[in-house]
Amino acid sequence: MHPLGPESGGEAFHSGGRQFATQNDPDWLTMAAWVESLKNSASAPRAPKVRIYITNSAGNTVDVVDPATNRVVQTIQGIELPHGVVFSPDGSRVYISNESESVLDIVDGDSGRILEKVPLSGHPNNLAITKDGRRILVGIREGTGALDVIDAATAKRTKSIPVSGPVHNVYVTPDGKYAVSGSIDAKTITIVDLQSEQKVWDLNLGTGVRPMAFDENPDGSTNRIFAQLSGFNGFAVVSFEKHAEVQRIKLPDQPAAMGSRKAEWAHRRTALEFRRTASPSG
Repeated sequence: MHPLGPESGGEAFHSGGRQFATQNDPDWLTMAAWVESLKNSASAPRAPKVRIYITNSAGNTVDVVDPATNRVVQTIQGIELPHGVVFSPDGSRVYISNESESVLDIVDGDSGRILEKVPLSGHPNNLAITKDGRRILVGIREGTGALDVIDAATAKRTKSIPVSGPVHNVYVTPDGKYAVSGSIDAKTITIVDLQSEQKVWDLNLGTGVRPMAFDENPDGSTNRIFAQLSGFNGFAVVSFEKHAEVQRIKLPDQPAAMGSRKAEWAHRRTALEFRRTASPSG
C-alpha cells in the first residue's frame, strides 16, 4: 500500500522502501506470493470440530467430549437440570433446555459461556432447531403441552404452539417443513406445519411416545415415522401421508445370540439331539 522507493513517492523512513525499485522485481514478487498464500489460508473455512455434549441432568453441568481423544475438553457450568441440546448450523451457538429455571440457555460454542437465558412458557424437555437455524423449538412438558418458538436472531420467544399433550421429544422432519412432537402422557404424536406454525394433525398410539426416526420419499418429503413406545419392546410405523399407524414391529424378547446361560444350554442340547438323531449309527 505504501510506495516502495523515492522515485515512486516513498520516503526514507519506510523500512525497506529502497530495496525494490518496482513491484516487478523477482524477489518482491516472491514475497508477495508468500503473503497472498497466508491471506488465503487464513480466510479458508475451518474444518468443523466434532464434539459430544453430555447433559448431566442430576447436576448443573454439561460435559463436552472430543471423540478423537475421548477426553472432556470443556465443561459448561451453571445450567441446573440440563436436558436437550441442539446447535446452530455453524456450531457457534449451543441451545440447552434448562428444566430447573424453565429457560432456554444460549451458550457460546467456543468459550462455553452462557450468553442468554430465554424464559419459556413452562417446564421444558427436549428441543429441536429448524433446518435454516432461525428458530429453536422447545418441547414444553408442563400443562397441556406446547412447542415454544424461539427466534435465534433476537433470542426471544415469539410463539407457543399448542399440541396434543405434554411434550417429551420434538423433531424437525427431513424436508424441514414440519415439527413432530411426542407425548408420553397423552400417548400422541403431533405434527405442526412450520410455515403456518399451526398443528395440522395428530395420532394417538395407545401408549407413551418415546424417541422417533424418519425416512424419506424420493422427492425428499417425509414417508414414515418410526416411534418407539413405552411398555412395548418395539416401535410403531406411521405413514405420514395416511396419518395412520400402518405397522407395529415387535423386537425379539430374547435374542438367541445374547441369551441367558439357560437359553444357551437349551440351544446346545437341541443341537446335540439333532446330531445324534442324524448320525448313521443312530
